[in-house]
Parts: sequence; C-alpha cells; structure tokens
Amino acid sequence: MRYSYEQLEQWDKEYVWHPFTQMKTYVQEHPLIIERGSGSYLFDVNGNKYLDGYASLWVNVHGHNDPELNEALHMQIETIAHSTLLGSANVPSILLAKKLVELWPGLSKVFYSDTGAAAVEIALKIAYQYWQNIDPVRYAKKTAFVSLREAYHGDTIGAVSVGGMELYHRIFQPLLFERIEVPSPYVYRMSEYGNEQEIVQYCLQQLEHVLASEQERVAAVIVEPLVQGAAGIITHPRGFLKGVEALCRRYGVLLICDEVAVGFGRTGTMFACEQEQVTPDIVCLGKGITGGYLPLAATLTTNQVYEAFLGEADENKTFYHGHTYTGNQLSCSVALKNIELMEKRQLVENVRKKAEFLAKKLEMLYELPIVGDIRQKGLMTGIEIVQDRNTKEIFPRSEMIEHRIILEARKRGLIIRPLGPVLTFIPVLAMTEEQMETAVSILFDSIAEMAKAVR
Repeated sequence: MRYSYEQLEQWDKEYVWHPFTQMKTYVQEHPLIIERGSGSYLFDVNGNKYLDGYASLWVNVHGHNDPELNEALHMQIETIAHSTLLGSANVPSILLAKKLVELWPGLSKVFYSDTGAAAVEIALKIAYQYWQNIDPVRYAKKTAFVSLREAYHGDTIGAVSVGGMELYHRIFQPLLFERIEVPSPYVYRMSEYGNEQEIVQYCLQQLEHVLASEQERVAAVIVEPLVQGAAGIITHPRGFLKGVEALCRRYGVLLICDEVAVGFGRTGTMFACEQEQVTPDIVCLGKGITGGYLPLAATLTTNQVYEAFLGEADENKTFYHGHTYTGNQLSCSVALKNIELMEKRQLVENVRKKAEFLAKKLEMLYELPIVGDIRQKGLMTGIEIVQDRNTKEIFPRSEMIEHRIILEARKRGLIIRPLGPVLTFIPVLAMTEEQMETAVSILFDSIAEMAKAVR
C-alpha cells in the first residue's frame, strides 16, 4: 500500500522522535521522507532526487542498492538470519574476524557489537578490566581515561564519559566516570600557539604532563585518529597521532583508537592509523563496515590484552559483556562482501584520487565571505561558517544560519548536515568526480545565498 506524503508527514510528527533533533523546530518544517536510493542518490516519497552528501551519516561506501551487496544479503538470509554467538559460533562471524585481523597487523582478537558507541563502550570496559585482571591491588587506581577536547565517541554513558563536547555531554555530567581532558590540535582556532607543528608539540607536551603525573590512575588514552568528526571535522596535523602512541608506550597506558568514523577508506587509506604507522592496543570499528547496509561494529585488540582475560572459572576474569545480535550473520556477511568489493574495485586508491580532485574544487568556497576555514582529510570535509573572518566569530546559534544553508542545498538537490557552525560534506565513497563537482557547486550557491541574506 502506498501512502501519501501528507499522511506520512502527519504520522512522522505524531509518533517518531528523531535523534539529535530539536523536535519543536522539526515539526514546524516539512520533513524529508526518503523512499529509496540508487548509487549516490536518494529519492524522497515525492520522487525528488538528491545527492547523498552525508553518506547516510557517513556509512555508505559503494552507493545505495548495490547489486553485489544485495546478493550477499539475499544468499545469507536464505541460509539463516541469526543465531547467538554466546557459547556458539557462526560461519560469517568467523570469516569476518579473520579478515579484520588480516587488515590490522598487530591485533589478533575481534569482539562484535552493533554500533560505534557500543564498540567504544566495549573498548573502555576491556581497558579497565585488563588492569584489574593483571593485578587488582597494584592497579586499583587505574580508573581514569584521557581524551581530547571536543572528543566524540558515541552516546552510551561510557562513551559520553570520554566525550568532550559540552553541548552534547554536559547534561549527563553527574552520571559519568572520570575523564582527563587534553587539548586537541585545532589549528584554525589555535594560531596563538604558532604553526601546525608548534601546535602539535604543545598538545603533546600537555598530554605528556598528564601522563607523567597521572599514569598510576590512567587506564587508557582514547583518540579519533587524524580527524575528530563530530567536533566539526577537526583534522590533526601529521605527527600528532604518532606522538600520542609514543607517549602511551613511554608511560605504560593503553591506546584506544576510535576508527568508527574514519575507517574503511574514508580518509584515503583503509584505516586512518595506517597513515602514521600506529598500532593501537584496542581499536573500534563501525559505520562503513557493512557498506551502509546493516548495523555492525567491532572492537579489536592485541593478544597481550586478550590473554589477561584467560583464567579458571573461579578467577572471574571473563569479559562479561555481549549483545543479543553480537556477530549477526546478515551483518557479517554483508561486511565481508563490502571489504571484498573495496579490494576488487580498488576503492581506497580511488578515494585518494577523488580527494585531490575535491580539494581543488573546494577552494572556490573561499570566495564567499562567510567561509572561514575548509578542512579535509580524504572524503571528509568540514566548512566552517563565520560571521567575521578576522575575528573568526561564528553566527549566533539562534539565527540557525547553517541549518538554513542545508535547507537551501536540499532545494537544489544535495543533502548535507551541519555540526554546529561547520557544514559537513561526507559523500558516498563511490560518488563520481562529476557528482562531487555538482555537490560543490550546490554548496557554493547555497552558502552564497545565505551570505547575501545576512548582508
């Protein structure tokens, strides 16, 4: 049965509570209701066509409705949709774990979950219990985690505890465990500290100061490698991630790398850590792992960490954590096919080429007076909108400038999302150069329209 837009709009506003959405504002507008997708395009229930400029929240790899991914899903569902991984195994989860470990030299074990936040939650619990399993007396104080200013690692309570975005996290402060914050190399807003490398050195010195004085209390340092996504695509200069790794090794704390947003080709290598030859103790994967098809996440760790959880039943070293759909066959099957297609289609190499093309096209946005900064790593782009380029002052939140720009872009056939004062363009990884050029042109026209309005 086909429903009219008006009927769906009514039911949407009546029954659905949307994530990260102020519903008082939402119900005053006509919502975008997606019906289908094809390649880099989404189509709404009225038949309008849009370029997917946020990869359906940064997850889509090969495009919507990919025939080979569809076939992998069909084949698996004809066999079995789900059986538990608690105390038993299944074929797709075994094969995917083997493949992930092959892609991550130095890591050897895979723990599945269903969202990036859950992958982080698992990583934090593993890091804490690791020290307790080794020696609960000697390491009794190792309960704190270090993370970056403006860090975002998900929305479960543990993930929020290591988050540093006041807008999202301050309300939950009484529920959170201890976090120690260190500065992030946000070059655009740290010019008083010098050039890029001087900013990196300052941030690493601050981290070393914390680790030197607090190493007895720190269980792990957690970072988003190369790019802090939700913070507004804050790109870290070369050397920062490697420096963090070196300090973790020097002071004997675990390093957790949250690759949920940056993994699976998004930054121009299969995983962001590759670009600085960093091997974390624990890594979190999600988003692009299934090519944008099904919920799946994974937490990988070293044999050294894993072995701390081995013992007799009465030693209580077991990792008591799990989800009903842990290692689900449908999700693991499509993830395996996704990785296979990435390799077969040389997608990561193509991302690097397209990133260079995109960088040149984005330069035109600097012609617009309200564009303060453009940050890019691979096919992750953030465009910071400012009221004044000299002072870098942003527009008052109440004016909703960025929201008005994305509505303008939607009228022109492009779907993007803002993060505070930053417009993000995170395309489907398989998006063509021609399609990206169209998207940048729409971005230009949409921002120009708003620049004219605010003048």
